[in-house]
Amino acid sequence: MPATTAAKPGSPANHATGADGSPAQSHSEGFPKTYPAPPALATPTDLTAEQAKAVTDAVNPIIADAFALYAKTKNFHWHLSGPRFRDLHLLFDKQATQVLESIDPMVERLRKIGGTSIRSLSHAGQLQTIQDDNDEFVGPQEMVHRLLLDNRHIAQQIRAAAQVADDNKDIATSNLLETFLDDAERRTWFLFEIAQDQERVG
Repeated sequence: MPATTAAKPGSPANHATGADGSPAQSHSEGFPKTYPAPPALATPTDLTAEQAKAVTDAVNPIIADAFALYAKTKNFHWHLSGPRFRDLHLLFDKQATQVLESIDPMVERLRKIGGTSIRSLSHAGQLQTIQDDNDEFVGPQEMVHRLLLDNRHIAQQIRAAAQVADDNKDIATSNLLETFLDDAERRTWFLFEIAQDQERVG
Protein backbone atom coordinates (compact mmCIF):
# COMPACT_ATOMS: atom_id res chain seq x y z
CA MET A 1 0.00 0.00 0.00
CA PRO A 2 1.20 3.55 -0.64
CA ALA A 3 1.98 5.79 2.29
CA THR A 4 -1.02 7.41 3.89
CA THR A 5 -1.41 11.09 3.11
CA ALA A 6 -2.84 13.54 5.58
CA ALA A 7 -6.51 14.26 5.07
CA LYS A 8 -7.98 17.73 5.25
CA PRO A 9 -10.00 18.51 8.38
CA GLY A 10 -13.45 16.99 8.04
CA SER A 11 -12.43 14.75 5.14
CA PRO A 12 -12.07 10.98 5.33
CA ALA A 13 -8.71 9.43 6.12
CA ASN A 14 -6.92 8.05 3.08
CA HIS A 15 -6.33 4.30 3.31
CA ALA A 16 -5.90 4.37 7.08
CA THR A 17 -5.49 1.17 9.08
CA GLY A 18 -4.84 0.46 12.72
CA ALA A 19 -1.28 -0.13 13.86
CA ASP A 20 -2.14 -3.81 14.32
CA GLY A 21 -3.64 -4.13 10.84
CA SER A 22 -7.19 -3.94 12.15
CA PRO A 23 -9.90 -2.26 10.04
CA ALA A 24 -9.67 1.53 9.94
CA GLN A 25 -12.09 3.30 12.24
CA SER A 26 -13.11 6.84 11.29
CA HIS A 27 -14.74 9.36 13.61
CA SER A 28 -18.51 9.68 13.41
CA GLU A 29 -19.38 12.22 16.10
CA GLY A 30 -22.77 13.82 15.60
CA PHE A 31 -24.25 10.74 13.90
CA PRO A 32 -26.36 7.96 15.41
CA LYS A 33 -24.44 5.16 17.08
CA THR A 34 -24.45 1.99 15.01
CA TYR A 35 -24.31 -0.12 18.18
CA PRO A 36 -26.21 -0.62 20.40
CA ALA A 37 -29.28 -0.22 18.23
CA PRO A 38 -32.47 1.47 19.47
CA PRO A 39 -34.70 -1.14 21.18
CA ALA A 40 -37.03 -1.39 18.17
CA LEU A 41 -34.04 -2.28 15.94
CA ALA A 42 -32.16 -4.51 18.40
CA THR A 43 -32.51 -7.89 16.68
CA PRO A 44 -31.81 -10.66 19.23
CA THR A 45 -28.66 -12.72 18.67
CA ASP A 46 -26.68 -15.31 20.58
CA LEU A 47 -23.54 -13.19 20.12
CA THR A 48 -22.58 -11.16 23.16
CA ALA A 49 -22.98 -7.40 23.03
CA GLU A 50 -19.20 -7.05 22.83
CA GLN A 51 -18.98 -9.48 19.93
CA ALA A 52 -21.81 -7.84 17.98
CA LYS A 53 -20.33 -4.37 18.54
CA ALA A 54 -16.87 -5.47 17.37
CA VAL A 55 -18.30 -6.85 14.13
CA THR A 56 -20.54 -3.82 13.57
CA ASP A 57 -17.62 -1.44 14.11
CA ALA A 58 -15.44 -3.43 11.70
CA VAL A 59 -17.97 -3.73 8.87
CA ASN A 60 -19.49 -0.24 8.77
CA PRO A 61 -16.33 1.48 7.43
CA ILE A 62 -16.29 -1.10 4.62
CA ILE A 63 -19.90 -0.22 3.78
CA ALA A 64 -18.92 3.45 3.69
CA ASP A 65 -15.91 2.62 1.51
CA ALA A 66 -18.16 0.67 -0.84
CA PHE A 67 -20.32 3.78 -1.31
CA ALA A 68 -17.17 5.83 -1.98
CA LEU A 69 -15.70 3.29 -4.38
CA TYR A 70 -19.00 2.95 -6.22
CA ALA A 71 -19.23 6.73 -6.69
CA LYS A 72 -15.61 6.97 -7.86
CA THR A 73 -15.94 4.08 -10.29
CA LYS A 74 -19.15 5.54 -11.78
CA ASN A 75 -17.48 8.95 -11.94
CA PHE A 76 -14.71 7.45 -14.07
CA HIS A 77 -17.27 5.49 -16.13
CA TRP A 78 -19.08 8.74 -16.95
CA HIS A 79 -16.03 10.97 -17.53
CA LEU A 80 -13.81 8.67 -19.55
CA SER A 81 -12.16 9.72 -22.82
CA GLY A 82 -9.69 8.37 -25.35
CA PRO A 83 -9.23 5.41 -27.70
CA ARG A 84 -9.84 2.82 -24.94
CA PHE A 85 -13.20 4.38 -24.10
CA ARG A 86 -15.46 1.44 -24.89
CA ASP A 87 -13.52 -1.25 -23.03
CA LEU A 88 -12.90 0.81 -19.91
CA HIS A 89 -16.40 2.32 -19.97
CA LEU A 90 -17.90 -1.17 -19.84
CA LEU A 91 -15.41 -2.47 -17.29
CA PHE A 92 -15.94 0.43 -14.89
CA ASP A 93 -19.71 0.02 -15.15
CA LYS A 94 -19.48 -3.69 -14.37
CA GLN A 95 -17.16 -3.11 -11.43
CA ALA A 96 -19.31 -0.31 -10.03
CA THR A 97 -22.39 -2.53 -10.15
CA GLN A 98 -20.55 -5.28 -8.29
CA VAL A 99 -19.46 -2.87 -5.56
CA LEU A 100 -22.98 -1.45 -5.20
CA GLU A 101 -24.47 -4.93 -4.90
CA SER A 102 -22.21 -5.70 -1.93
CA ILE A 103 -23.69 -2.95 0.25
CA ASP A 104 -27.17 -4.30 0.97
CA PRO A 105 -26.01 -7.78 2.11
CA MET A 106 -23.46 -6.23 4.48
CA VAL A 107 -25.98 -3.85 6.03
CA GLU A 108 -28.56 -6.61 6.41
CA ARG A 109 -25.94 -8.83 8.01
CA LEU A 110 -25.36 -6.16 10.70
CA ARG A 111 -29.11 -5.86 11.28
CA LYS A 112 -29.25 -9.62 11.89
CA ILE A 113 -26.81 -9.31 14.81
CA GLY A 114 -28.48 -6.27 16.37
CA GLY A 115 -26.35 -3.58 14.78
CA THR A 116 -27.27 -0.68 12.53
CA SER A 117 -25.49 1.06 9.69
CA ILE A 118 -25.19 4.23 7.65
CA ARG A 119 -28.06 6.72 7.70
CA SER A 120 -26.90 9.18 5.04
CA LEU A 121 -24.12 10.09 2.62
CA SER A 122 -22.71 12.50 5.18
CA HIS A 123 -22.62 9.64 7.70
CA ALA A 124 -20.82 7.49 5.13
CA GLY A 125 -18.38 10.35 4.55
CA GLN A 126 -17.39 10.29 8.21
CA LEU A 127 -16.72 6.53 8.15
CA GLN A 128 -15.09 6.05 4.75
CA THR A 129 -11.34 5.53 4.41
CA ILE A 130 -11.27 5.85 0.60
CA GLN A 131 -10.93 9.43 -0.58
CA ASP A 132 -13.47 10.99 -2.92
CA ASP A 133 -12.19 12.05 -6.33
CA ASN A 134 -13.27 15.52 -7.46
CA ASP A 135 -10.60 16.23 -10.06
CA GLU A 136 -11.94 18.04 -13.12
CA PHE A 137 -10.18 15.63 -15.47
CA VAL A 138 -8.42 12.31 -14.94
CA GLY A 139 -6.73 10.47 -17.80
CA PRO A 140 -7.80 6.87 -18.45
CA GLN A 141 -4.57 5.26 -17.28
CA GLU A 142 -4.62 7.31 -14.08
CA MET A 143 -8.24 6.23 -13.52
CA VAL A 144 -7.13 2.61 -13.73
CA HIS A 145 -4.27 3.27 -11.32
CA ARG A 146 -6.48 5.00 -8.74
CA LEU A 147 -9.13 2.29 -8.86
CA LEU A 148 -6.44 -0.36 -8.57
CA LEU A 149 -5.17 1.19 -5.34
CA ASP A 150 -8.69 1.65 -3.95
CA ASN A 151 -9.73 -1.93 -4.70
CA ARG A 152 -6.52 -3.26 -3.19
CA HIS A 153 -7.24 -1.14 -0.12
CA ILE A 154 -10.82 -2.30 0.29
CA ALA A 155 -9.64 -5.91 -0.05
CA GLN A 156 -7.25 -5.29 2.83
CA GLN A 157 -10.08 -3.78 4.89
CA ILE A 158 -12.40 -6.69 4.15
CA ARG A 159 -9.76 -9.23 5.10
CA ALA A 160 -9.19 -7.49 8.43
CA ALA A 161 -12.92 -7.25 9.14
CA ALA A 162 -13.39 -10.94 8.32
CA GLN A 163 -10.74 -11.72 10.91
CA VAL A 164 -12.62 -9.61 13.46
CA ALA A 165 -15.78 -11.59 12.67
CA ASP A 166 -13.90 -14.87 13.05
CA ASP A 167 -12.40 -13.76 16.35
CA ASN A 168 -15.89 -12.90 17.61
CA LYS A 169 -17.52 -16.19 16.52
CA ASP A 170 -19.57 -14.57 13.74
CA ILE A 171 -18.96 -17.16 11.06
CA ALA A 172 -21.80 -15.96 8.83
CA THR A 173 -20.38 -12.44 8.56
CA SER A 174 -16.90 -13.82 7.94
CA ASN A 175 -18.19 -16.06 5.13
CA LEU A 176 -20.09 -13.16 3.55
CA LEU A 177 -17.00 -10.96 3.64
CA GLU A 178 -14.90 -13.69 2.06
CA THR A 179 -17.16 -13.54 -1.01
CA PHE A 180 -16.68 -9.77 -1.28
CA LEU A 181 -12.95 -10.18 -0.71
CA ASP A 182 -12.75 -12.48 -3.72
CA ASP A 183 -14.69 -9.93 -5.78
CA ALA A 184 -12.35 -7.11 -4.73
CA GLU A 185 -9.29 -9.19 -5.56
CA ARG A 186 -10.74 -10.03 -8.98
CA ARG A 187 -11.32 -6.32 -9.69
CA THR A 188 -7.76 -5.61 -8.56
CA TRP A 189 -6.43 -8.33 -10.86
CA PHE A 190 -8.21 -6.96 -13.93
CA LEU A 191 -7.09 -3.41 -13.19
CA PHE A 192 -3.52 -4.56 -12.57
CA GLU A 193 -3.34 -6.26 -15.94
CA ILE A 194 -4.69 -3.16 -17.68
CA ALA A 195 -2.28 -0.92 -15.75
CA GLN A 196 0.73 -2.87 -17.00
CA ASP A 197 0.19 -1.47 -20.48
CA GLN A 198 1.83 1.84 -19.66
CA GLU A 199 3.10 1.90 -16.09
CA ARG A 200 4.70 -0.21 -13.47
CA VAL A 201 2.40 -1.13 -10.59
CA GLY A 202 4.04 -1.52 -7.18
